[in-house]
Amino acid sequence: MPRIYIENKAFDLDHLQKNLLDTCLSLGFDVPYFCWHPAFHSVGACRQCAVKVFRKDDDKGKIVMACMTAPSEGMRVSISDAEAVEFRRSVIEWLMLNHPHDCPVCDEGGECHLQDMTVMTGHVYRRTRKKKRTFRNQDLGPFLTHEMNRCIECYRCVRFYRNYAGGRDFSVMAWHDDVYFGRSQDGPLQSVFAGNLAEVCPTGVFTDKTLAQHYTRKWDLQTAPSICVHCAVGCNTIPGERYGTLRRIRARYNGEVNGYFLCDRGRFGYEFVNSPRRIRRAMVRHNGQLQETTPQEALAAAAEILRGGKVLGVGSPRASLETNFALRRLVGADKFLHGMTREHYRLAGLIQEILREGSCPAASLRAADSADAVLVLGEDVYNTAPMLALALRQAVLEKPIADARKRHNLPTWEDVAIREAIQLERGPFFIISPDWTELDDIATATCRAAPQDVARLGFAIAHRLDPEAPDVPDLPPEQIALADRIAKALLEGQRPLVVSGIACGSDSVLRAAANVAWALRKTRPETRLSFTLPACNSMGLAMIPADPIEAAQAALREGKADTLLVVESNLYGHASNEVIDDLFKRAKHVIAIDCVTHATTERADVVLPAATFAEADGTHVNDETRAQRFFQVFAPGEDVRENWRWLGELAHAAARADAPLWAHWQDVLADMAAEVPALAAAAQMPPNPSLRFDGQKVARQSHRFSGRTAIHAGRNVAEPPPPQDPDTPLAFSMEGVQTPPAPELISRAWAPGWNSAQAWNKFQIEVAGPLIGGDPGRVLISPRAEGPRSYYTEIPGAFQRRAGQWLIFPTYLALGSDELSNLAPGIAQLVPQPYLAINPDDAAELNIPEGGRVVLRVQGAAIDLQAHLRPALPAGIAALPKGLAVLPGLSLPDWGVIQSAVQEGVL
Repeated sequence: MPRIYIENKAFDLDHLQKNLLDTCLSLGFDVPYFCWHPAFHSVGACRQCAVKVFRKDDDKGKIVMACMTAPSEGMRVSISDAEAVEFRRSVIEWLMLNHPHDCPVCDEGGECHLQDMTVMTGHVYRRTRKKKRTFRNQDLGPFLTHEMNRCIECYRCVRFYRNYAGGRDFSVMAWHDDVYFGRSQDGPLQSVFAGNLAEVCPTGVFTDKTLAQHYTRKWDLQTAPSICVHCAVGCNTIPGERYGTLRRIRARYNGEVNGYFLCDRGRFGYEFVNSPRRIRRAMVRHNGQLQETTPQEALAAAAEILRGGKVLGVGSPRASLETNFALRRLVGADKFLHGMTREHYRLAGLIQEILREGSCPAASLRAADSADAVLVLGEDVYNTAPMLALALRQAVLEKPIADARKRHNLPTWEDVAIREAIQLERGPFFIISPDWTELDDIATATCRAAPQDVARLGFAIAHRLDPEAPDVPDLPPEQIALADRIAKALLEGQRPLVVSGIACGSDSVLRAAANVAWALRKTRPETRLSFTLPACNSMGLAMIPADPIEAAQAALREGKADTLLVVESNLYGHASNEVIDDLFKRAKHVIAIDCVTHATTERADVVLPAATFAEADGTHVNDETRAQRFFQVFAPGEDVRENWRWLGELAHAAARADAPLWAHWQDVLADMAAEVPALAAAAQMPPNPSLRFDGQKVARQSHRFSGRTAIHAGRNVAEPPPPQDPDTPLAFSMEGVQTPPAPELISRAWAPGWNSAQAWNKFQIEVAGPLIGGDPGRVLISPRAEGPRSYYTEIPGAFQRRAGQWLIFPTYLALGSDELSNLAPGIAQLVPQPYLAINPDDAAELNIPEGGRVVLRVQGAAIDLQAHLRPALPAGIAALPKGLAVLPGLSLPDWGVIQSAVQEGVL
């Protein structure tokens, strides 16, 4: 075991694969730095991490840059050496020569890495009085503010945006001694990961523009651990609140999930919590109009409906496990509907079957990041699971980096040398999908095909990996050659990954992905599977047996039910307008519990205001089947309550004989564990609400939190007692533990001397490693220990065009397809107008130009859309984006008719 000496103390290292800066930080030492980042390693651009290194019998030593130096056996290192200290102080001084020193008005103030490092190095006095260099700032869109005068030229922004995230519209422009980081012209940054620049930048060059609109100093934000609600990846987040307003989202480190980053949908979609469409008062319909009332009157009205009616409960994939279980408990297991489309629920169930009955475990994002051969089957990962796409961009470098290390004996952390060595080399990465994707630029090869043909090619690849898997008859010669090529490339990897999902709406695609993974697993035991799902709790809801929303039609028609109780679901988004209109026509009463208004709440007789993720505690299950907890950031105000509380109170108000006795959140979890065995492990996760650290709860407010009396001074000059939280070990106060040892309760990245996002190294076992105590969450589904089940053998027939019709399949937009994030003003600015993407040859046949108007007739609906010509789309197929406002809830894929809107009689 190699041994080094730091400040005359001996440390035994597990390996010598890290640089000296990484090693020192992992051992708990404070070494200042700027350009280095644990996710994209070393370039030696800032010279701030200077330390003194001594050879044996050497008392003078030499100054080296810790981020560019490899530790070695017997190395002696001094961080506090006077010469090294003075060198670092001088570096920070010249880095600050052109900085405006505008901390009091800078949005980064209070969590600025530059502030922390300036204090750490001891630079306190500005000696120059020369004129500072100035730049013109750019408008970078609704998410980020640009202030180039604060730049210290660390190159982190461009390294993240271009090298790590694959963005192409942002770069470094330099002349003489001026270096500018920005775009060629003003305009929104195109990458869906651009918001990470606000955390990656160590100064205030890039700051959160959405926070600036309701700005609060960082120490005055009340925070709590949470989970992103805008897709099924389940990224860990830290929301911040002040004055009852949610003001921003930051990334919360989880080594197995999102690491240090978030996508823009997760970072900026939070503003739906403050939307004008928020439901904050209970409402009851009188004389045909919904009118605000008291919670007691609304509960009484709802209870009266429940007592006299036969109720169907409709759950939601965006609601927590606790909410869906509480609804199921209230209406009965046989009257609980899952609130997803029939296809959504069926495909989610098939994914669980594949993970439970097969031999291949689901991939965490960390596992996806380290895959060395990737096959994407039928999925546009960039738009359905952006953070998975970010991980795949790192995966394609695994093999080239490994080869470069062998050829040139280069350490992985030496970023510039590694990139120079690998140039444009990429590892095996294949995409088979119906349409072009944002990851095509890193793909070894791509293939465009209809969903049926995507599945057929997947089955063919599995057969070439293992002859026991079924073969595909009548495959075209070019696809046979491609299947051979892909199979050979996947076998060259040691950690292959197969990615698929429900975007194609095809169970055959999922089964083909399973066959490929199971065939690989026989010779590559590190093989992993990754499936994407659309909603934050799709996987969790699919673990609760239920009927689809379409089952409500038969129940209402046959008189088995006459009332709908809908929780956190706009039914018009989960089935066709015709089906939902029929439901509302037949139902005598509708009760809705939700946080925002929509077409379903407008049809309700009673509306109860639901808490959002920021005002509630709960559990979601992500697409890896990892159950994760989120906690209240602030106590709900006005009439807003957590859904399980509304449902429990409804049961008592309706005098149900089996009304649950739920005083606390833990009571709901206990009942869920007993009644739904598949969710027992999720219900039993820590923390217990009685958990204390030195007799104290964990503070949601920082130790610098100010103005507690002033917050309420408009109502009462006396400071009221803080809200009580009997459900968790968290306190709505600044009194309590600031840095808890329990990783699932970390409310902010802060440590003495480390106020910025760089403080995460103080919470990790080693830099970029797991959190101390383990990364939060618990995986609920593991593969069969006795080996895989038999291969799937049902192979679909080849795609056949229909005369005068097109196969309409759904596509997803990273910004635009999510119901809640679309309510955030910044995201709403970037959501495109509704459109239909078609092949240019098909468009020419219909005499439709780019941008022309078309009418799509599908499932009884006639929709006016703009035409986008997409050469990548196969002929006979058209793509319809989900989530755009005027589109009805269609169950796709399905056949439809396309006509030019300028034709006589079409519109």
